[in-house]
Amino acid sequence: MDLQKVQQLMTQAEQNLILLQSLIPRSEKFYVWSYDRDGSFVATSCPEEERIMLQQAFQILGGTDRLLQYAQHAENTHPQIIGSSIGMQWALSYESERNRSLIFVIGPVFYAAPTERQLRVALSPYTHSRENAAWAAELIHLLPALPVMSYAIFTRYVMMVHNTLTGQQLGLDALNSTKPESEETTATPTENRDRNKVYLAERAMLQMVRNGDINYNNILQNSIRLSPGVPVQGQDPLRQMKTSNLVFITLVSRAAIEGGLSPEVAYAVGDSYIQSTEDCRDSGELSELAHAMYHDFIYRVHHLRTNPNYSHAIQKCCDYIELSLDRKIRTADLAALVGYTEYYLTEKFKKETGQSVSSYIRYAKVERAKVLLETSDLSIKDIADRLAFNTVNYFIQSFRDTTGYTPAQYRKRFQKG
Repeated sequence: MDLQKVQQLMTQAEQNLILLQSLIPRSEKFYVWSYDRDGSFVATSCPEEERIMLQQAFQILGGTDRLLQYAQHAENTHPQIIGSSIGMQWALSYESERNRSLIFVIGPVFYAAPTERQLRVALSPYTHSRENAAWAAELIHLLPALPVMSYAIFTRYVMMVHNTLTGQQLGLDALNSTKPESEETTATPTENRDRNKVYLAERAMLQMVRNGDINYNNILQNSIRLSPGVPVQGQDPLRQMKTSNLVFITLVSRAAIEGGLSPEVAYAVGDSYIQSTEDCRDSGELSELAHAMYHDFIYRVHHLRTNPNYSHAIQKCCDYIELSLDRKIRTADLAALVGYTEYYLTEKFKKETGQSVSSYIRYAKVERAKVLLETSDLSIKDIADRLAFNTVNYFIQSFRDTTGYTPAQYRKRFQKG
């Protein structure tokens, strides 16, 4: 690359870095780096005293290779989280969809601070050369200054940076590695957890599997925020992440059986994911695998529960309703979705499902409300708002008409049980 081109990229990158850094509170140790498509370093917001060490970490731990893979695929227009065998994470993002000359690296972060002993064990495979041994020693020495940030905060910053760079308005669900990060964190102290809330969140997450509920993202993200996984203590961060993955796979596969998936299929699929977990080489791979596994089991149960007597158009409407419980759903939207008139859709929907469109929507929302009442401490009003009921009174009436109980009675009855 000629000098003039390098200078142009540097100027462009530095301008973006100044803008991006202004969006992030100074209290957060959170850096942005820019590389060209060939993996050559261009600029960073990281202080000079830490830059070389963290740049070496990115290269030695495989970040540069992952960046080059990301750059090779034109379909990679969303940010992507990558990890490493020591639990250090980054995110990748293009400058914009049209201008793909620069790739921005966001991070690194740990989701939980590793101990010095954990780092020594995890870094041991990289210390075969004198140069790498010196780098590993410096990284361990710099441990108190290493960025530590929760997954929830990190992903929000990642999307904020990406949207600023691209002009897009993407949500967290657009993150390529939006996944059960409970499977990729190092241990956190158990005393920091509200165990009752963790239990309720876990119950909700598994209920999504039992129901084959494809609108699972909010429930999953809530579980991630409450718990970073199995709080085991060990010397190897990657081993700890694998342990969390194995527990997660076991729980999800059993929930799928309870949802109607045959044990033969559930055990076979679960065993396949267990083997894949053992074969993973870094936390990024584990994260992608955990998300794929959860999605896979939910859709397998969902497929089992799909009524074979429904036409493709009506099933498409039912799926749309399941994915849209947090907003008002109009018959006109469903009709436009499948290309029918409203009159024809309402007649066809009633004939195939035995319910009117409005009754089906109301029933689906009440079913989701039952999950929220059982697995969260949200108020009745909050649940009504979350499910886009017009008023709290209408929510209470709809719930009572469907279940025979008011929401408060249902929650009290569940808690007693």
